[in-house]
Amino acid sequence: MSWHDKQGDLVLQELRSSREGLSSREAERRLEEYGPNVLEEQRRSPIFLVFVSQFADFMILVLTAAAVLAAAIGETVNAAAIFAIVILNAVIGFIQEYRAESAVRELRHLAEPEALVLRDRAVVSVPASALVPGDVVLLDAGRAVPADMRLLQVTRLTVDESALTGESDAVEKQAQPLTDPDLPLGDRTNMAYSGTFVTHGRATGVVVATGMRTELGRIASMLQTEARVRTPLQRRLAGFGRALTLAIMAACSAYFAAGIVLGEGWVAMFLTAIALAVAAIPEALPAVVSITLALGARGMARRNALLRRLPAVETLGSVTFICADKTGTLTANRLAVEEVFVEGAFFRGADLGGRGGELLRAVSLCNDATVDPKGAFVGSPIEVALLSFAEINGFDKRELEEEMPRLAEIPFDPVRKCMTTFHRLSGEGVVSFTKGAAEVLLRMSESALTPEGTMELDADKAYEALERMTGDGLRVLGVAMRRWKGLPEAVSPEAVEGGMVLLGLVGMGDATREGAREAVSRCRAAGITPVMITGDHPLTAVAVARRLGILAEGEDEVITGAELAALTLEELESRVEKVRVYARVSPEDKLKIVRALRDRGHIVAMTGDGINDAPALRAADIGVAMGLSGTDVAREASEMVLLDDDFSTVVGAVAEGRRIYDNILKYLKYTMASNAATLITVFLAPFLGIPLPLQPVQILWMNLLCDSLPGLALTAERAGDDVMDRPPVPPAERVLDGGRGLFVLRYGALMGLAALVFLAWAHGRVPHWQTMLFTSLLLGRLAVALTVRSEKASLFRMGIFSNIPLTGSVLLIAALQMLILYLPPAGRVFLTQPLAAAELALSCLLFILVLAFSEGEKALRRRRARR
Repeated sequence: MSWHDKQGDLVLQELRSSREGLSSREAERRLEEYGPNVLEEQRRSPIFLVFVSQFADFMILVLTAAAVLAAAIGETVNAAAIFAIVILNAVIGFIQEYRAESAVRELRHLAEPEALVLRDRAVVSVPASALVPGDVVLLDAGRAVPADMRLLQVTRLTVDESALTGESDAVEKQAQPLTDPDLPLGDRTNMAYSGTFVTHGRATGVVVATGMRTELGRIASMLQTEARVRTPLQRRLAGFGRALTLAIMAACSAYFAAGIVLGEGWVAMFLTAIALAVAAIPEALPAVVSITLALGARGMARRNALLRRLPAVETLGSVTFICADKTGTLTANRLAVEEVFVEGAFFRGADLGGRGGELLRAVSLCNDATVDPKGAFVGSPIEVALLSFAEINGFDKRELEEEMPRLAEIPFDPVRKCMTTFHRLSGEGVVSFTKGAAEVLLRMSESALTPEGTMELDADKAYEALERMTGDGLRVLGVAMRRWKGLPEAVSPEAVEGGMVLLGLVGMGDATREGAREAVSRCRAAGITPVMITGDHPLTAVAVARRLGILAEGEDEVITGAELAALTLEELESRVEKVRVYARVSPEDKLKIVRALRDRGHIVAMTGDGINDAPALRAADIGVAMGLSGTDVAREASEMVLLDDDFSTVVGAVAEGRRIYDNILKYLKYTMASNAATLITVFLAPFLGIPLPLQPVQILWMNLLCDSLPGLALTAERAGDDVMDRPPVPPAERVLDGGRGLFVLRYGALMGLAALVFLAWAHGRVPHWQTMLFTSLLLGRLAVALTVRSEKASLFRMGIFSNIPLTGSVLLIAALQMLILYLPPAGRVFLTQPLAAAELALSCLLFILVLAFSEGEKALRRRRARR
């Protein structure tokens, strides 16, 4: 129901209440009818279900089936190894998710707020959860608004609504009805909403909604109906796993049929076909992915980014649009003086360099903010910003008050839009300082302070300065003074607020975060489009976007919430890729923007700290919440929490996400090329009259050993120099797109055909041909692991020892292979024979061939790039 366009007494009448509040008995009855004033929390999954959910992945299910088949053919060691990989993958994912959830719970505020309410015509304190519609509640500075309320009586009340609307300025409230029933939330000045905070003044209001019926509850219900989206890697690997499984089943069935046609025993062919199927599946993939993501998450935590879900690490590397909430993310959610017009000159920033002494004295004394024992300023955001401004320039409020004590004041009211204070001068006389809306102060002033002294006010120049500052999206205050022989008899606005000397204009804005502009620039260089979304006024939004580099000079397209509401989703989708700034938006609008971008195929990151950001955080591919200033609701909806609230941390996390994704793709290229070589060799060997070129145990040994150790070592590969100088991976790109499929074919064919040539020559001629083939294919795999590190850089220029874990794993596998060859018990298990020196040297030729082919290919690529 719309309450802001009704008279206060009519609201009370409709709620069957009065200005004296409810009786305790009636409040109890309504509590049973409406329920407690709390938000319904989504039921958390039991711990065992969180663990079980780690197995709900297509590749994990395929691996489980492979382990069962391996056990069925008697390969219990290999079955156990595959099961171990599956369990390890689940444990890593579970631990990361559980730890992150625990960290977020620690950030949650535990104390339930109290509310002052009129019950039985007396003021009592009750838990906020006990409030009901019709309760009359008292608000004062420092108190959270406990429910949605229609204000009935207001005394200089300002409310911080940034968590709900995204607007950084505290909102001045009043009690009169508003005419437009469709006003956006931020413009309903006679309403106070649950989840907001009183910064100044006091008020009385009647509760109109509680619990899930509040604006906060409406957002919470949107959050509960918005399902989490799967990450790009999850989607790509699921598609890859399905396609790979079908291809392997077809190839192994054809191999089995070919063996039977050639007269081989069906048992031997079946066992080899199963071994081939198990070998072709990259068993270590889930473990490599999970360990890579876990290490990445640990590294990000050291950089103040807490990952709540492992796959979010990789999602960051694929992001194409970052939708950043202005307040608290790009800006500090703190007003600061950004430009001053004083003594006829402009000063950018707060430091006046010794000028403007009277202006600084005025903003210090005509100011109701106080200094607490620790030296921190307490008061409305505007007055705190003015005290900080004065302090930067060497003016201390406490010292000034001792020199020039306050004698009288005319408080601020929203009709006059100014306040005046009177102070005793150190000699004789009194001075009054007035501050308020700039256009009001300009009308009240007759003269202005200049470097030459007090001169007649140049109104044209002053209004030109005001227009320039408001055009930059700044909130501009005027400051003026007037000298008196003594305290005026009539201390009233009509008597004293006129004929003043203008001291200057002070422009304030939401201070941009340090490093935010550089972070935006890095986003652009990386092919990521930054978009600013805010509940602020369009002029303010455009000015901040220009300062940050989100909008270039000359660009000023901004879509407001009202315009968004008039657009269908299809109409928004046709424009969404070109718009960089959205202003005066609601939670539904943010959700609509995210959905439109995702419908256009983009990977979307959404950053925010407010309650109003939560639905969009949940709907985005990755939601990023603020850990310091963020609300509990926003943190619960996100995949990542910034522990330092710094937008540049997001950009650093994107770089880490790209490194991780690159390394996972390197592993896939390596393992698929190696498995392809084995498949080609075993599949085509029967056509050379060699039905069993490798024993099943040899195939499984190569696959398990070579997939796991080098795969894990590849995760330690450093990011390339161009990691943030290239566009993100296209959202529609599949695992084997981007030349990766061709790599698999080239190197798989190179090693497979080389092995077949060797077989054609050695079979029946060399006694140890099978052991030589086994060793040759294993060493060829290790060569691919070394060369896959870079597409262009020579392995020798990069340095063989520049990735110690990878070099170590290659040497370890080579040593283990030597044990299999020359240790008799191992030879009996793996059906190998010791090789003579010449045979071993011949087995190393494939390793050399792969390295030589790779170096030649990279040299050609570098030459082409130079041209």
